[in-house]
Amino acid sequence: MYNLTDRAVVLGVTGSIAAYKAVDLASKLTQAGALVDVVMTPEAGRFVSPITFKGVTGRAVFSDMWDASSGPAEPHIALARGADVLVVAPATATFMARLALGLAEEMVSLTALATRAPVVVCPAMDSQMYTHEAVQGHVETLRSRGVYMVGPEEGRLASGQVGLGRFSEVERIIGGIRYVLGRGGDLAGKKIVVSAGGTHEPIDPVRFIGNRSSGKMGFSLAEAARDRGAEVVLVAGPVALPDPHAVTVIRVEQAREMRDAVLEHVASADALIMAAAVADYQAAEAVGQKIKRENTEGISLSLVRTPDILGEIGQRPGLVKVGFAAESHDLLANARSKLESKGLDLIAANDITATDAGFAVDTNRVVIFDRGGGEEELPLMTKYDVACRILDRVARLFEARSP
Repeated sequence: MYNLTDRAVVLGVTGSIAAYKAVDLASKLTQAGALVDVVMTPEAGRFVSPITFKGVTGRAVFSDMWDASSGPAEPHIALARGADVLVVAPATATFMARLALGLAEEMVSLTALATRAPVVVCPAMDSQMYTHEAVQGHVETLRSRGVYMVGPEEGRLASGQVGLGRFSEVERIIGGIRYVLGRGGDLAGKKIVVSAGGTHEPIDPVRFIGNRSSGKMGFSLAEAARDRGAEVVLVAGPVALPDPHAVTVIRVEQAREMRDAVLEHVASADALIMAAAVADYQAAEAVGQKIKRENTEGISLSLVRTPDILGEIGQRPGLVKVGFAAESHDLLANARSKLESKGLDLIAANDITATDAGFAVDTNRVVIFDRGGGEEELPLMTKYDVACRILDRVARLFEARSP
């Protein structure tokens, strides 16, 4: 998570039953390399002890605005000035009212009013409270002032009811933080289309031709591009991954659907990264009813090629095209051949027979080839880190082509 490393994150925790989930948020932010300082309201301390947050962040926790022994003379001012982002999670109706009205009555609202860093607010409360016109008025006021809201979500609430007010999942909140931190990144102002996952080409209503692609590489590319400020459109095949926060996601099943979505959005894009493992073949004619085993001694399946998405796009001035070559043999030769035949700027080649790289794992080992004959071999690393290295190359291509 490059854009969280050494970033100063002030995490405000207010008095919601969801406060215990903020411990996991603080822990995951710290593991990602962020420097997390926790500030708490007195009510939050009734749900979670400050020592718990100190245990996961390794840093002092600020909860008493009258405590003269807790570091700087005015800790809320020091934290507010040093913050790269202020995140209030969970945020109660009371806190949002204080912030909207400019009331500074405890450490979290004091810090929020003093900071000039971006503010991310993650509401959590019963749906009857959240939908009240007074609360909605404060939400709109905060949004109009540039506060970035993550959630709340629909789901089961502490009251046992189901409705809008549930605290967002931690990964979604981290996605929001990364999005806010990345808005001024080196890809800001660029639109990048990414494809991910395999495709399912139907044989009958229950059977299909497909492959083992999990979509993790493409999703990592979409998240990494978002974290650097890009507008990202992710065209995803049928994979079991949640939509990345602040990314436009288009879900498709078949190769022709992926082609249509990619062609529509690449028309206004600055770069296309085709990480999807599109099925190469489809049934010449899909059967409308399930094929019964007991009615056949065997089955002969006639196949035709699926659309060549990269081939149909062709050359477009200014568009950076990146492909992937997932190979089981002759990796380098096949990758270079695809680079040339598809008119790509870059291609990332990986050996799908490796157990620690390729399909369905969180790590990858690739070789990046460029149109000028260059070759860069990357060691085994997370797919997010691989994505960052590929985007480094894309950013340099943008810079080289800028007037």
